[in-house]
Amino acid sequence: MKHVVSISLGSSSRDKKVEFQLGHETIILERIGCDGDEKRARTLFAEMDGKVTAFGVGGVELYVRVVNKNYPLRSGLNLVKDVKHTPYTDGRGLKLTLERNIFQLAEPCFRQPIVPRKAMMPVAADRYGMAESLHRAGFDLVFCDLMFGLGLPFPIYGLARLRTLAAILMPIVGLMPISMLYPTGQNQEENIPKYEKWFHYGPVIAGDFQYIRRHMPLDMSGKVIITNTTTPRDLELMQSRGVSCLVTSTPRIEGRSFGTNVLEAALIAYAGKGRALTDAELSGLVKELKLKPDVQILNPV
Repeated sequence: MKHVVSISLGSSSRDKKVEFQLGHETIILERIGCDGDEKRARTLFAEMDGKVTAFGVGGVELYVRVVNKNYPLRSGLNLVKDVKHTPYTDGRGLKLTLERNIFQLAEPCFRQPIVPRKAMMPVAADRYGMAESLHRAGFDLVFCDLMFGLGLPFPIYGLARLRTLAAILMPIVGLMPISMLYPTGQNQEENIPKYEKWFHYGPVIAGDFQYIRRHMPLDMSGKVIITNTTTPRDLELMQSRGVSCLVTSTPRIEGRSFGTNVLEAALIAYAGKGRALTDAELSGLVKELKLKPDVQILNPV
């Protein structure tokens, strides 16, 4: 049986191991959290190299992909520098293929139209496909990358400005330690409400759930969250704060949606080519396997 392992810098409390039926293949999906310990993550990647079918790299990016430009993140690439045999991915291929149409695929499942067409993304640079989907759907978008990522109080409006800013800042940001950029370990379990004005910019909040969870206000009544990795505990949190609807880009398996790095690693395993897949190959498999976002109503409105 094919075995996919996601080694993450995130909290070990979110670990999970399941069997997943993908087309004609049954694949073991396993997530191992390292609680922010980069040395342990590097060791695990090296020890399991050649012993599993594909790796997912979680809790950190290898590259931030904006359109067709890949900006390397040194802290992520250091984790896999000793991997020589097992193919690996941080999920950026699916972020630009599967998530490029996430709103268009989810919208028919909504009970009523979303108005006004306004959305906030805490960090959009690493989910450009999702931003593009909302842009095509006519949303007025505000990106808070500088706030949530760097603590600078400057919103970014529109995809053109996001691309320009990424070109200027990502070569510098790529040299920073992951602890400065992304919640890792037990920090993923913290919720410190902040930036409430921007959470209430519009009815839709979209992007990586770790950024959303970190500063989510106590009152999220009527909000639609479009994201990826969520556990049953996350659903309880969102429901208790009034979130109306949750959309995840990956399927829900035994109560949770795994990260795009896990699903893309599963597709690598399914394809059996022993390497990372191209955008065209990923798009073909998404269509062949009929992969769609999962939509859950948490608090009917």
